[in-house]
Amino acid sequence: MKKIIGTLFILALTLSATAQNPLPKVASGKIERIENFESKYVTPRNIDIWLPEGYAASEKYPVLYMHDGQMLYDPESSWNKQAWNIDDVAAELFTTDKLQKFIVVGIWNGGETRHPDYFPQKPFLSLSKIEKDTVTAQLKRASMDISGIFSPQSDNYLKFMAEELKPYIDQKYSVYTNRKNTYVAGSSMGGLISMYAICEYPKLFGGAACLSTHWIGTFTAENNPIPDAFLKYLKQNLPNPINHQIYFDCGDETLDSFYPEIQKKVDQIMIEKGYDQSNWLTKYFPGENHSENAWNKRLNIPLEFLFDK
Repeated sequence: MKKIIGTLFILALTLSATAQNPLPKVASGKIERIENFESKYVTPRNIDIWLPEGYAASEKYPVLYMHDGQMLYDPESSWNKQAWNIDDVAAELFTTDKLQKFIVVGIWNGGETRHPDYFPQKPFLSLSKIEKDTVTAQLKRASMDISGIFSPQSDNYLKFMAEELKPYIDQKYSVYTNRKNTYVAGSSMGGLISMYAICEYPKLFGGAACLSTHWIGTFTAENNPIPDAFLKYLKQNLPNPINHQIYFDCGDETLDSFYPEIQKKVDQIMIEKGYDQSNWLTKYFPGENHSENAWNKRLNIPLEFLFDK
């Protein structure tokens, strides 16, 4: 059953990246798209930038970089008719004056490159050859198209964000460019790369929201060396809690059923590294599954945590 879930999960995200989607419809604000943003580090991909209602060049805005950008705004344009609907959630929070207005940079995933793009590279490279072979075999059993040993490319993905995309956004839009106002967010593998981003680029990102973080990396918990590698990496690389904020969460249904026990170990590391309620939040959602509908229902929580006035 879990193998089937993993296979369908990979297939669905590949289809979502390759479909010729129209510009997403939004309930508030507007979308500006960069078609096939060229990069020397990753495959070309669309970037969908959401500007809040009333966006003005005379003001400055924080920036939230989000992964799986084709799943953020409009359920009618996504493969499964689900979306985060971040435009709706953020706009409602803006009307309550709870948050400072921000823009969203939705980075489309690369379809078949999604897993290697989002898989934290340094933890994988820390594995022994036998452990790397084990991870590769587990991913192949989940019907991932891999020749040879699985090869994460997340260091290049983060270079694309840091060296190419962020400078473009900083130059074109009226945004704050400092760490305090630069955030990253995603779910599942997008949660992993968000965690990796704030650890690898602590001078660039001031906050990260990691929803349903895919701590197992593959699609089985049995004989899987990845969770321990991620835990070890976090112990060594978590950024300074004085000037960073991190949000985690998970449900306990479908793929999320793998996460709660590992997340509890992550929580302990956060405490050991000096994080407290002022800069770190982990939330558990019993009965919630691994889907955009689930993430939409609780998206207000990390947004309020990161962008609270």
